Amino acid sequence: MLRPWPPRHLCCHRDAFRATMMTIDSFAKAPTLQQLANKTFFGGDFWGGLAATLVVLPASIAFGITIYGAIAPDHAAIGALAGVIGATVIGLLAALLGGTDRLISAPCAPAAAVLSAFAAGMASEGLPAGNIVLLLLMMGILAGLFQILFSVIGIGRLIRYIPYPVVSGYMTGVGLTLIASQIDKLLGATDATVWHRVLISPWLWDMQAVTVGLATILVTLAAPRFTKRVPGIILGIVAGVGAYFLFAIGDPELLVSTGNPLLVGPPGVSGEGYLAAITARWREIGDLRLGQIAALLGSALTLAVLLAVDTLKTCVVLDQMTHSRHNPNRELLAQGVANIASSSVGGIPGAGTLGPTLVNLTSGATSRASGYVEGLLALIFALLLSNFIAWLPLAALAGILIVVGFRMIDRDALRFMMSPSTVLDFAVIVIVVVVALSVGLIAASGAGVVAAILLFLREQIGGAVVRHKLYLNQRSSNWTRPEAETRILDEKGDQAVILELQGSLFFGTAQQLLRELDPEIKTRRFIILDFRRVQSIDITGAHMLRQARELLAERGAMLLLSNLSENLPYGRNLRQFLAQTGVTENSDSVRLFDELDNAIAWVEDLLLDEAGYTMPPEEKPLELAEMALFRERKDETLIDLAARLEKVTHPAGATIYARGQTGEAIYLIRRGSVKILAPIGPGRLRHVATFGRGDFFGSLAFLDGQAHNNDAIAASETELFVLTREQFNSLAEEHKRLAITLLAALSRGLAHRLRHADNEIAMLHEF
Repeated sequence: MLRPWPPRHLCCHRDAFRATMMTIDSFAKAPTLQQLANKTFFGGDFWGGLAATLVVLPASIAFGITIYGAIAPDHAAIGALAGVIGATVIGLLAALLGGTDRLISAPCAPAAAVLSAFAAGMASEGLPAGNIVLLLLMMGILAGLFQILFSVIGIGRLIRYIPYPVVSGYMTGVGLTLIASQIDKLLGATDATVWHRVLISPWLWDMQAVTVGLATILVTLAAPRFTKRVPGIILGIVAGVGAYFLFAIGDPELLVSTGNPLLVGPPGVSGEGYLAAITARWREIGDLRLGQIAALLGSALTLAVLLAVDTLKTCVVLDQMTHSRHNPNRELLAQGVANIASSSVGGIPGAGTLGPTLVNLTSGATSRASGYVEGLLALIFALLLSNFIAWLPLAALAGILIVVGFRMIDRDALRFMMSPSTVLDFAVIVIVVVVALSVGLIAASGAGVVAAILLFLREQIGGAVVRHKLYLNQRSSNWTRPEAETRILDEKGDQAVILELQGSLFFGTAQQLLRELDPEIKTRRFIILDFRRVQSIDITGAHMLRQARELLAERGAMLLLSNLSENLPYGRNLRQFLAQTGVTENSDSVRLFDELDNAIAWVEDLLLDEAGYTMPPEEKPLELAEMALFRERKDETLIDLAARLEKVTHPAGATIYARGQTGEAIYLIRRGSVKILAPIGPGRLRHVATFGRGDFFGSLAFLDGQAHNNDAIAASETELFVLTREQFNSLAEEHKRLAITLLAALSRGLAHRLRHADNEIAMLHEF
């Protein structure tokens, strides 16, 4: 009876339940207030969280200004508040629900790039600013829902396997997009125009803003060379603010924050007023058109994928540095909930971010409590320094984001263009980057998915689907046959070919296999296909196998299939699938075998039978003189040997000897058969040989006195002659010639087996 397996939809529900229970468990295992105080304020988690806050807060403010500033310049201050809310809510919830120690989650560059591009597009279409804000909040919520969906259906583990060129292109495209969005702010251009026109229009530049921005960039980049105690981003902002106020000494107008195009400016609403404004926006959801809401789905999916990749990439780096292991689906669930909560109250979405996480780690953090500290301190600092935020120069924040964008560019990918073997991978990176810059990040996400599929197909099609191709006289079964049978099989073995398949048999590799089979179909009587290493098969692959079977049937030849798994890695029952597609419907031209060795042995027996080879009768057990080892010996020389042999009978399945036992005897098979099983790993055995009537086994341990390195199991009820070492030594003292005769017979049999094994090993190495 087949063992049932859970249907796919039940597996999904099971994973969802497991993820939910893990989330509930995280609440149950959350530290108490006393434990939190001990782990944070009296340990490295506090200092790590503090250092991470110093990095997160200014970057979050800059991201918020970038997003909301794309709607209208007077929304920049509101964006600063949205960044603070995002840093607080995401930092707290992601740390509470996630399970990765030391991970810092906050608003990030991919979110800023996607949301600002979307806001700018909506603004260019003349959509009211209030509606754009509402759409931004809805996009963040949808992205969070997509992340939760990724977690429930287990995509978290798959995202880690997105090809590196696609991820590299994504991140480089996001970095360049972020840099482009800050050019006008860095140069102080107040007229709305595209970034490349600003670059070639020096008359639009404000040299005070340029100086402030360049000072911020230079200090941010140079600071790590002089000190590790204070994050470079903080020193960069201090330098930018300092440069601004130096200009203010000679220009009193710069000391006015309201209406100053070079500053963030006062938000215009209090925290309570901001939340009231957000609540009012949600009341306007009925004013949105269905087409506008539908357009959010593609952007939200792009954002969700980018945030998921950013989070899991950070987790992978953190695992490598701390020798830990994160749960990707749990992290995606936590990030999704955090992004929904942040967007619902007017914050911007985010992800697990690498920069703050590394700062947190190097500052002594040991647990996810550092994430709580970062979220709380972000809120406290924002409240205490709310008046200071208004005096932040836009050029300084632009300089910070340009540095962030520059660091996101994967410069190591340039080496791919130097080698012919990786130039196609570099081309994929270029395609994703070009689409991101010329069309947008949403289109780039589509290009990335297509590129990932093409990369997969290229690798699959380029790989060999045939692992080994041998003929029957080059690879025999594990059944140890006498010399007479071996000679017949050597002569007739070219009538059967054995192909060991590997990888995926699908539309991309089916023609490759057909080319391998085509000459064999025309000339061989038996084609044996081994599926032990096949990972997947599609309809095209099955159709090709059906064609091969029909062509063989026309010639009266046969197709033999072995190792048809009932549970492939993705859940398909291969045996059932081939039956449904008609491959195995004709039992006269196709046969199925559980193992490759059984298929080879079946063909060998058929060829021997057709050659007229008469098998020894099995009605009675063999006597000593009837065995191949002693057929040329005189009966009188075997009398003393027979007198010293013990006759033993073992039922089917009985262990004759086990691995590790001392080799104290040699065994001669009178009737039945014996399987030899060798270990190939912890708890795993492989069938390596079968000895039948008239054969011997156990000779190596008998000759060298070492322990057996395999197990001998009776395949059927078996009768044996057993000669112990003690009896052999006694025989050797009285009949030296007889002992020499026995050893010579054993040596001749072992030499025949070793010669045959050497030929097979040589052929396997050849292929």
